[in-house]
Amino acid sequence: MVNAVSSATQAQPAAQNTQTATQKPAQSQAQSGGGTDSVQLSQAAQATLALMKEATETAAQTSAEASHGDLQAKRLLAREAAREAARG
Repeated sequence: MVNAVSSATQAQPAAQNTQTATQKPAQSQAQSGGGTDSVQLSQAAQATLALMKEATETAAQTSAEASHGDLQAKRLLAREAAREAARG
């Protein structure tokens, strides 16, 4: 689902008039400084992103996370060990 950005700021174009050449660089510097854009993901999008990251994780990453206490990684390793034992 796509959510609209709630507020965005846009730089206003500088008024054009007959300025001297020495003032033009100051105008371009003022125009180039802009605001930053930010995006907030919904909880559903964050969960989907987390699942995608977990799905593309290597076995080494999973082992490292499990050794550091990651419960999801521990469960995955336990399932893989049980599957391997069942093949046996």
